[in-house]
Amino acid sequence: MRPARHLVVFLRAPRLGRVKSRLAAGIGALAALRFHRDAGVRLLRDLARDPRWRTELWVTPDRDRQARWPVRLRCRGQGRGDLGRRMARVFARLPPGPAVIVGSDIPAITRAHIAAAFRALGRSEAVFGPAEDGGYWLVGLRRRPRVPHGLFAGVRWSSPHALADTLRGLPRGMTVALVETLMDVDDAEDYARWRQAALRRRAPF
Repeated sequence: MRPARHLVVFLRAPRLGRVKSRLAAGIGALAALRFHRDAGVRLLRDLARDPRWRTELWVTPDRDRQARWPVRLRCRGQGRGDLGRRMARVFARLPPGPAVIVGSDIPAITRAHIAAAFRALGRSEAVFGPAEDGGYWLVGLRRRPRVPHGLFAGVRWSSPHALADTLRGLPRGMTVALVETLMDVDDAEDYARWRQAALRRRAPF
């Protein structure tokens, strides 16, 4: 029997003044909280319904893992450490099978993107979804024969170098695939671009 596919959504608990600080500086803390919460809810409702993978929610801070969410999902705490340590923990602890991690505040993510990432892991050992700002909105590993040692070490998070640093740290010869580049909504300029695109698509936000 083929091992299950695992999709993990990373989510910061929606608390006023604790999320999207760069965005809040431009549009206000309440509007930033509303964006963060609404984008996360939409993503969970859309992705968790797909039977092609098992969806889990990993939350920070850990104490908020018992909070109620819009869908019934297994919910775990991300634990301590920077983003790299927390993501490496996911890949180390999940049951066997390919695994993909996404953030909760990239509004353009769809089930088609997740399916494409898992297909890529059929031919590559790792997959990334680049973000326009030099980071990435998705990372996935086949996890066979093992998770690379020192994964995400030395990455300059929240910088234009995050993807390049991560790729540079992968073992020599490891096969990597890239899926579609998407836009992160990190600041007021990003938010304005997203709003304009959403209005053109008549999105429900």
